[in-house]
Amino acid sequence: MEAVTSCPLTPIIHISGLGLAFEQNGQRTDVLRGLDLDVRTGEFVAIVGASGVGKSTLLRVLMNLAKPTAGTVEIAPDPGAERPMAMMFQDARLLPWRRVLANVAFGLEKTSAPKAERLARARDALKLVGLAEMADRWPYQLSGGQRQRVALARALAVRPAILLMDEPFSALDVSTRENLQDELVRIREETGRTILFVTHDIDEAVYMADRVVALGGKPGEVRSARVIDVARPRRRGSIMLAEIAQEVKADINAEARARSVDFVI
Repeated sequence: MEAVTSCPLTPIIHISGLGLAFEQNGQRTDVLRGLDLDVRTGEFVAIVGASGVGKSTLLRVLMNLAKPTAGTVEIAPDPGAERPMAMMFQDARLLPWRRVLANVAFGLEKTSAPKAERLARARDALKLVGLAEMADRWPYQLSGGQRQRVALARALAVRPAILLMDEPFSALDVSTRENLQDELVRIREETGRTILFVTHDIDEAVYMADRVVALGGKPGEVRSARVIDVARPRRRGSIMLAEIAQEVKADINAEARARSVDFVI
């Protein structure tokens, strides 16, 4: 079954046999084990699974914030991007002493771009997320959804090849979360950005993503990787999406399966 969007066959992220463990008080805890995953350029991949299965840890490994104890992680260079990755968290993490525009431009301050260019790029990013008129406001003057939009603009302003997102909408109310889901789908379609999106909300994952990867077990391992072969724009609550969501839930809850040549990520 082919993905809805057209993506090059060469992966921008190639993960092979990834394992991560830590020791505390002489006791070893395995967080991830034998994880294989390829993500293609321009693909929107959602990672789902129960709390503690290693979803966020996987993103930390990609950002070099955690060192794997087994396997390899390869990130292919993207000549059209300025940075390999940028990350967005559940908390917007805005600097309260900076206005919105200055927050978005923060990630550009270590570049060689002159200040005028940095601010212009920050304004373009705010326009992309629908907050151009909020540039001069302070973070405390924004709603939760607006703060997350600013955080997204800040990540996009540095022009990363890959956007990593760690449950960025989970703390928002339902209406705001759904609006931001639609905005992210639109932005991805406009920019062609590769997105790796971690969420515990399976309905959110199947609504937005091209492919949903389910992690399960302790240590965490891939249980399934399902292409969401549903045309866009998608309709929330549709029977097809609901059926896929139920299948993903079954994948997460099932006992670990024996690997086979037919189970390809």
